[in-house]
Amino acid sequence: MSSATIRLGIAERLSRMIQLPTVSAELEKRGSAPFDDFVALLAELYPLTHAHLVLERHTEFGLLFRWKGKGTASDGPLVLMAHYDVVPVDESDDWTYPPFEGRIAGGSVYGRGALDDKGPLIVILEAVENLLADGFTPARDVYLSFGGNEETYGAAAQAIADAFRSRGIVPWLVVDEGGAVVDSPLPFVPGRAAMIGVGEKGVLTVTITARGEGGHASAPPQLTAVARIARAIDRLDARTFRPRAPKAITRMLSQFAGQSSGPARLLLRVLGSVPPLTAQVFARLGGEPAALVRTTVAATMQSGGTAANVLPSQASATVNLRIALGETVAGTVRRIRRRLRDPLVVVRVEESSEPSPESATDNAQFALLADALAASHPGIPAVPYVMMAATDSRHFHRFSPAVYRFAPLEMSNAQRASIHGVDESVEIIALERGEKFHRTLIERLR
Repeated sequence: MSSATIRLGIAERLSRMIQLPTVSAELEKRGSAPFDDFVALLAELYPLTHAHLVLERHTEFGLLFRWKGKGTASDGPLVLMAHYDVVPVDESDDWTYPPFEGRIAGGSVYGRGALDDKGPLIVILEAVENLLADGFTPARDVYLSFGGNEETYGAAAQAIADAFRSRGIVPWLVVDEGGAVVDSPLPFVPGRAAMIGVGEKGVLTVTITARGEGGHASAPPQLTAVARIARAIDRLDARTFRPRAPKAITRMLSQFAGQSSGPARLLLRVLGSVPPLTAQVFARLGGEPAALVRTTVAATMQSGGTAANVLPSQASATVNLRIALGETVAGTVRRIRRRLRDPLVVVRVEESSEPSPESATDNAQFALLADALAASHPGIPAVPYVMMAATDSRHFHRFSPAVYRFAPLEMSNAQRASIHGVDESVEIIALERGEKFHRTLIERLR
């Protein structure tokens, strides 16, 4: 079955979404008006969705639409997730087009949120609106879960997930942002692949603080508070956590091996069958491959001191870690303290989230994703991987067994680099294919 009613103008609708600066990190500065305007814009652009689906508000920024299906409540619903907030823009960055103009040029839509995450959001709504125009009713309930503060740790999505749990609703399938259709997914794997996140790493932010003797900088002690913090950061290097290849990575490599030939096929087969070797190879490659197999550590902020000639009595640094699958927050904190080996450095946990379990790839849910992908992106294989960043779906994976992270949009390496960066853009044809993916996914529910 395929919808015959495909509305034109998806690029213009996304442009209007981008023009609303829904920057959750700047809520105090900008106020809530852009968020209120965004919700009103959805009602204007998607009248059938608002007429036929029931909308609930969870916290100030959570939108949950329910589309009643033909089945019973025990069937378990499909939950399609996205977020409508975006990250701030550095005013000193040189954008080709203003980041909140929503410029349409050269077959693409430019602006903050084009890929993260208003592009993935709009293709969900377009699919639903088009299906409703044809009088379609899904086989099981479909929920649209949209959060307005994912970039500031997702309290809205957490409230929505809590509502599901309190009502005893266990989703049959949850799909959120994450992977995409990418070129050369690994340095030694050519071609394109649809990378579907079957798990995501945990998040841990800690503050490390050291006290020292204050006084005049002309007579410094052997180790100042600033120097003690610098030494601590230096000790938290890439070797802090041992590499380990989770099941998702070996499954990914085995699938790539089946699609390759020659020496590359042999290499991928070996790596897919020997996880310890895979972990060591990926760790040596650095960058994204290394992040797939180990907990990463990044010092992101540092402070201390009041004047150039005054010894600070206290210094601190903020460290962000992404915890590998199979590890825990508690174990990660213990490892940090052992690595620092300094009783005068205090480690304080600011926020944390455990790594997710891995969702299966041999079930009906993953098969449905692959089936929808075959319709929207023919010839592109569905490949499991580990999501390195955090998504709103982490609030569902504690009680829902099939949670996947995939935005059905093509993204070049340059486009992926523009997420949270400069000149973020999405091709119009990618939006059209993304709509077809979600439309097929909903149509083929059983």
